[in-house]
Amino acid sequence: MSRSIVRQSKFRHVFGQAAKAEQSYDDIRVSKVTWDSSFCSVNPKFLAVIVESSGGGAFLVLPLSKTGRVDKNYPLVVGHTGPVLDIDWCPHNDNILASCSEDCTAMVWQIPDHTPTRPLSEPIVTLEGHSKRVGIVSWHPTARNVLLTAGSDNLIIIWNVGTGEALITMDDHPDLIYNVSWNRNGSLFCTTCKDRRLRVCDPRKREVVAERLAPHEGIRPMRAIFTREGNIFSTGFTRMSQRELGLWDPTNFEEPIALLEMDTSNGVLLPFYDADANIVYLCGKGDSSIRYFEITEEPPYVHYLSTYSSKEPQRGMGFMPKRGVDVSKCEIARLYKLHERKCEPIMMTVPRKSDLFQDDLYPDTAGPDPALEAEEWMEGRDEDPVLVSLRDGYIPPKSRELKVARKNILDTRATPRRSMSSCDGSNLPPQLLEKLLEEVQNMKATILSQEKRICDLENKLSKYTNGTA
Repeated sequence: MSRSIVRQSKFRHVFGQAAKAEQSYDDIRVSKVTWDSSFCSVNPKFLAVIVESSGGGAFLVLPLSKTGRVDKNYPLVVGHTGPVLDIDWCPHNDNILASCSEDCTAMVWQIPDHTPTRPLSEPIVTLEGHSKRVGIVSWHPTARNVLLTAGSDNLIIIWNVGTGEALITMDDHPDLIYNVSWNRNGSLFCTTCKDRRLRVCDPRKREVVAERLAPHEGIRPMRAIFTREGNIFSTGFTRMSQRELGLWDPTNFEEPIALLEMDTSNGVLLPFYDADANIVYLCGKGDSSIRYFEITEEPPYVHYLSTYSSKEPQRGMGFMPKRGVDVSKCEIARLYKLHERKCEPIMMTVPRKSDLFQDDLYPDTAGPDPALEAEEWMEGRDEDPVLVSLRDGYIPPKSRELKVARKNILDTRATPRRSMSSCDGSNLPPQLLEKLLEEVQNMKATILSQEKRICDLENKLSKYTNGTA
């Protein structure tokens, strides 16, 4: 009677390989801010990295094709007045990026397809609602224009960036929030906090629906993410400062599904989750390795696969959405490792002999179309992500402009106080009032025509520089 000793899994032989030197991004001054975010965000069109800058906060946005040495004068995104702490690409528009900063604001940016000729300093919307630095931004996975921010004021605010208004504010956390993760359809999110609690929150009910005290007994920061099945995968530290990972059922927080001790190190483990393959990639800040585990329904539930090792420690990491991987090379994941002065892509590949499309490796994955609008989500609807096939590869769509209805912002703002000496419009003569209004309209028309002229010139210039003219 034969008995299989080795566990059967198509991901058992996944191996990591760093890109060649000419396919990396060199001369990037990665931020030295002491904040446990990934400092990097990537999508099928762009790579964004938080960088060092004087006089405020900045980040660099590069087209994925612009590999090699980055010009020191390459235009940055420079709208924040304090260091940038976190960035996140919108899952439904590859040209929209959210950022947050120590200046107590979050901003949403429209990144042009062409290479900009000057620094970007004007966001399409600025979100002001936190009283202290904002350390986390996270887009809703299925609803259009819904963005979550979390700050050091212990508030979580959910925004409709299409109107610039705050939809939901939650103050259930008594201490600093370490991280936030949405579940697959965006009906719940989980958080880890400095008070050592793991919470599951229902934002539309504005309540914590489940919580667990000290899923990891150590006092160092934890991280937690939702898995495809609705369980929660967490990383933290034991009482003896050993790094530890756990798998939990949020409907029964008493006992973990799995709990594994790893090694002794100070770096916080940042988990990156591939929902299609059910694989978690663990990247520790300051580590020079990436460990990856497969989550299954059979004991021991969390299976160690392998480790990618290199010589250089990582300052941060970006994780490519599945629609950005190269299916012709059986690539199932791509991470972007930040060094001190460069960004290096690392491809995770399943070795296969055939060059044909591998159906078992690439089930339909979350596409760029939202499943519902912000208003529908607020009314209580939930939808899973709209899936796309990767059989013919994924071609990013052209830039779509995010339209912001600013009038809604003005409706929700309090009327500013005026000093007693300021002029009251009701006391102005009608002729003077008409003259002022006419002058304002003329100035608006002039500004619009100048902005259009600048855009036309930038487009012409980008055509010449890209050699398409």
